[in-house]
Amino acid sequence: MTVTQGKKVILKEALEAFSADLLRAGGLDAKYASQSAELLVWANLRGAESHGVLRIPRYIEMVELGIVKGNANPVVAREFGAITVIEGDLVPGASGMAMAADKAIELATQFGIGFCSVVRTSHAGAIGYFAEKVAKSGMVGMVMTASKPLMVYHGSRAQGVSTNPLSIAAPSKNPARPIILDMSTAAVALGKVMAAKDAGRSIPHDWGVDSTGVATTDPAKVKAVLPMAGPKGSGLSLMIEILVSVLGGNPLISAALMEKTDAGFNGLVIAISPSAFGADAGFEENVDQLARAIKSLPPAIGVDEVFLPGERGFRLGEKRLEKGIPLASGTVGRLVEEARKYGISVPLELL
Repeated sequence: MTVTQGKKVILKEALEAFSADLLRAGGLDAKYASQSAELLVWANLRGAESHGVLRIPRYIEMVELGIVKGNANPVVAREFGAITVIEGDLVPGASGMAMAADKAIELATQFGIGFCSVVRTSHAGAIGYFAEKVAKSGMVGMVMTASKPLMVYHGSRAQGVSTNPLSIAAPSKNPARPIILDMSTAAVALGKVMAAKDAGRSIPHDWGVDSTGVATTDPAKVKAVLPMAGPKGSGLSLMIEILVSVLGGNPLISAALMEKTDAGFNGLVIAISPSAFGADAGFEENVDQLARAIKSLPPAIGVDEVFLPGERGFRLGEKRLEKGIPLASGTVGRLVEEARKYGISVPLELL
């Protein structure tokens, strides 16, 4: 057993295999379980514990509740030029978004741009994973997802929009290191509140509010998170809802607020081919030149280095690939509990 600062450490391959076993036992088909496990562990590798394996018990619960179908059969519902809409049939988010990314890349290869919407899917985790997939194909990727109200709309004290994330990735001369922006429209991703709860620590007062709309530092009392930059965060989330859900034909926010129904999750992947702009040869070099220009800026006082979007995640991922992935005790406890419920062997590193 390896323990680092109160956390148990496990290698990527072992954690992926254990995660896939849990998800299969929880009702996902083998392919869906494997895709979901890979996505979750990718997040843990990069330090995004909020979107990592701590989500597994909730994913299993979603299958039990019928929010996710472990044997879903997504189909193409509409195609028009460079646009495709996939009816997800409540497919696990990792698989639905992977389908959308593959289709967007295919469309962009043909048309220069690919726009693929997937509706009625489920939680898609760290969407930078899918933007990275597009960037590693040599294209610029833009990824967004939408869900039910989880975030206070600026000017109100009630949940009015979701924490709808946005990720943009661009390829560079190093094919393994695209530039990846992956951000939530909330002051903090809801998963970070979950991670704080698992770790038994308090949260900043500007992360979320309790059931009365008052700010709280207790992660267990958070009813809704607050928007990033006030009206900017809630406005951006609202526009993502239009792009991802309303255009895709499966509105989520209005259904929740007006009809009190949960219409699931939606996602959107856009792939853009540099060759459509005549930028085949020079695009990646120009991205690298931009990166060098930013990296050469003088660091602020107290800052050692200026980082590009996604750079910290790549560095941490390399370290964790070598030394293992640390998991909070609360996360380990819940995963072990799930394993014992289904009679699954627990890796020695987590005992």
